[in-house]
Amino acid sequence: MDHDNSLQANEKPAQSPRAAILVGALGVVYGDIGTSPLYTIKTALAQIGSPGQAEILGLLSLLFWMLMVVVSLKYVTIILRADNRGEGGTLALMELAMRGMSGKKRWRLIVLGLIGASLFYGDSMITPAISVLSAIEGISIISHRLDDWVVPLSVVVLVCLFMIQSRGTGAMGKMFGPVMLLWFLTLGVLGAWRIALEPSILQALNPVWAYRFIAKAPWETFLLLGAIVLALTGAETLYADMGHFGRSAIRRAWFALVLPALVLCYFGQGALILADPSAMVNPFFHLAPAWALMPLVLLATVATVIASQSVISGAFSVTRQAVQLGYWPRMVILHTSAREEGQIYLPRVNILLFIAVLILVLVFRSSEGLAHAYGFAVTGTMLMTSLLAFAVLPRKANGLKRVMWLCLISMFLVMDVLLFSSNALKVHDGGWVPLLVGLCLLTLMITWKQGREKMHETLSGDHQPLKAFMESLEAYPPTRVPGTAVFMSMIVNTVPPALLHNLKHNKVLHEQALFLTVEGADEPYVPFNERYQLERLGRTAWQAVARWGFKQEPNVPQLLEQIAQEHPELNLEPMQTSYFLSRQTIIVVRKVSFQLAWRRRLFAFMARNASRSTRFYKIPPNRVVEMGMQVEL
Repeated sequence: MDHDNSLQANEKPAQSPRAAILVGALGVVYGDIGTSPLYTIKTALAQIGSPGQAEILGLLSLLFWMLMVVVSLKYVTIILRADNRGEGGTLALMELAMRGMSGKKRWRLIVLGLIGASLFYGDSMITPAISVLSAIEGISIISHRLDDWVVPLSVVVLVCLFMIQSRGTGAMGKMFGPVMLLWFLTLGVLGAWRIALEPSILQALNPVWAYRFIAKAPWETFLLLGAIVLALTGAETLYADMGHFGRSAIRRAWFALVLPALVLCYFGQGALILADPSAMVNPFFHLAPAWALMPLVLLATVATVIASQSVISGAFSVTRQAVQLGYWPRMVILHTSAREEGQIYLPRVNILLFIAVLILVLVFRSSEGLAHAYGFAVTGTMLMTSLLAFAVLPRKANGLKRVMWLCLISMFLVMDVLLFSSNALKVHDGGWVPLLVGLCLLTLMITWKQGREKMHETLSGDHQPLKAFMESLEAYPPTRVPGTAVFMSMIVNTVPPALLHNLKHNKVLHEQALFLTVEGADEPYVPFNERYQLERLGRTAWQAVARWGFKQEPNVPQLLEQIAQEHPELNLEPMQTSYFLSRQTIIVVRKVSFQLAWRRRLFAFMARNASRSTRFYKIPPNRVVEMGMQVEL
């Protein structure tokens, strides 16, 4: 691979033309929130019971202003400012917040970020299940004899969706934007038609109706927030996908098309119910005239598949970030596109997600049953984002501006706490699903992080300083053989176990030795010209520290090619280079450190099942010499 290709593969992908970015954002960013009208009003009305005009106007007014404050103001206007070199998302924000922090403060921020990431996986499980179920449920409007087909058809759609993941989203992605453009236009047209028939529904734009609704029944309204928050699902995706499309494109698409279409659709459903209360059973599909019902069901199914695809791809992306940042074991990451760096496929994640989604569909069997579980996952992630933003955004200002930032984020925190606590009351109704998933994943990620740190402490305590060791080795050299040995080292400036084992058992050393340590950066992309630092340790020894961003994948042979071009004195010809790696086997012993014994065993299990470093670093297997070693924990 030449320099230009290397640069292209490791730098942030170039942006497309403006129109293509806007259409692409519709398909990737807004699929989740764009399918919320399928179930939000239906779920909220089910909690109210038999609403009158005042209740319907109050509900829509509250929903409208929640969209304006939480999505338009908080996420689209404010949170998008908290970017990590153009990238967003919980883990990117966590890394941004941790800069300059140490000790307990740093660990608090890590826990907040990992909680948000863990709950995002809950969202990734629930979104495909609730979205596809809600779309297929439209066939019940055609005939109740089709009710029994809702779950089987949903399973068929989901099986097809997860089966095509290994082929990548490139070909399908070209359809996403245009289909979602048609979807949002359909939402707007259907809603506007119903509003024209019952224009009194526009009174709900007045926040007084929301105030009256709250004042009349504050406790009931608090409980109702658990259903209204379904209209906000996908708000986190706006932030997480900022790196793909840019802040400007996401804002333009929201205010120009998505927000108006959603508001028209929600108000259209309210207008329909005012005119015909029997439409409460499924107000979204009753928006369409009888002749358009089947096409609407088909369009809704495609839209929900797109929304599901977005969160599945998001789960792949978050997992890769967690691996690069050291919070998850190495996993097999496959690229599904030669051009787009972000199109990846993780087989293990795909299988686990599919099993989880299938179980949810078969257990809950309806979109209404999953609504409470969905709200808990969404509001939990939103709360973690606000807490992390509290540690980031005020840093950018001083004096009065800082006070204003603190007041504004405090307002968002209050709203997030209300939304989360409302959903927390429904843990027994389904909220336990993302709670259980989140607790399990949080335990795994913290265990892996702390286990790696403990292992590094153990190894660094036993190792000798590298430079002094190489100087003494060159003064009294063993037998030297042609070629270059690349020793992969976990810890900088220490003698790697692979070198000691090689000297002990083989009693030889190559003519040149390069000690390479790969580190993850707290930024999404590390430029090609800042990829490594090289230090000469002696006449025949060098040490390199390489860094890749958390949205990039390490490629050691590509790095060595770059080093060879810039430092010709170092012989790194592929056929004359051998890689020496240490493969650690964790031995759990009885001692007090690293908390409880079960966590040490859990870490050992995760380490045994991690992907091999040769595959993760793209190292040719036929050039590798692996040395086994045991590490006691």
